[in-house]
Amino acid sequence: MKTHHFVGEIKIKQSWWSKMKYLLFVSLFVLTLSGPAVEPKDSDLVAPQEMIDEINRVQDLWIASSEWVGNMTFAQAKLYASSKLEAKKFPEKDWGALLDYLSIPASFDSRTQWPYCTKPLWYGDDCNAGWAFAAAETMTDRFCIATKGAFNITFSPLYLIICDVTLPELGCLGGTAENCWDYMRTTGITSIKCFPYNPGDWNQYCPYDECRWGTEITLYKTLSVNTFTSPSSIQAEILQNGPIEATMTVYADFQAYKGGIYKHTTGGLVGYTSVKIIGWGNQSGTNYWIAGTSWGSTWGMKGYFNIAFGQCGIDRAGVAGPPDLSNIPTIKI
Repeated sequence: MKTHHFVGEIKIKQSWWSKMKYLLFVSLFVLTLSGPAVEPKDSDLVAPQEMIDEINRVQDLWIASSEWVGNMTFAQAKLYASSKLEAKKFPEKDWGALLDYLSIPASFDSRTQWPYCTKPLWYGDDCNAGWAFAAAETMTDRFCIATKGAFNITFSPLYLIICDVTLPELGCLGGTAENCWDYMRTTGITSIKCFPYNPGDWNQYCPYDECRWGTEITLYKTLSVNTFTSPSSIQAEILQNGPIEATMTVYADFQAYKGGIYKHTTGGLVGYTSVKIIGWGNQSGTNYWIAGTSWGSTWGMKGYFNIAFGQCGIDRAGVAGPPDLSNIPTIKI
């Protein structure tokens, strides 16, 4: 009896160990096939056709296309994602009890709410300083909205790119949205008429005292800077005061976005970009933001895109401020 019991234990242990060795072998075999995670090279294609085909095969929320991205390499893609993320330096806007009583609609679009304040998106061309383009666009919209369209000029992104040289702002090489808004709080921004912007025209001096045509420069400021780190706070701010700027993570698949509601599906980190959030919506139970880039009208939906709430940190790094109307011409609001 004892011998039989002992032999049985040996058989059970041998059987268990055989199974463990088999599972270990299978695991190692799979790891060998998949190989180690390889950091993409700058010369690698950021969104090869096989990736695009896979994206469209495994999900149906959004459409990927090679139409814009083409044979773009990772090195080229990084130029479109040169914004930087830093620790938050400005306070979250305190809505107090208002947030509890504010009725947030299921969908909202600044373009239909304030059509007289809608302007084309800037195109960054070979200098994609998204942090500056989105800031200039957002300030332009906010001045117009605050004055009900009475003060409707366009602000110059080039002024921010050339003049805001406080680190870590590096012009076409990158910058942060919060520091840009701080610059517009302390120094300001001028109009496109004063400091015209033409794609590729970056070799300029900052017009500290006068406009390009020799007239005296006028600077417009934001009264303060607030950050927004939750969907409800962003929705309330847009509903009350207009678009905000946000910085989001850019993955390789985002470069191939053509339409639909973007959710990161595949592909490695490319960098960060700053965009203008103008509204939100809901489709089949998926909440999404409506935002615009400075990547040109041939990308996405004429430069715009929809992105699901919570994706790529877009609703954790918002920034904006109220316009300072003290030095604009006397108007009735």
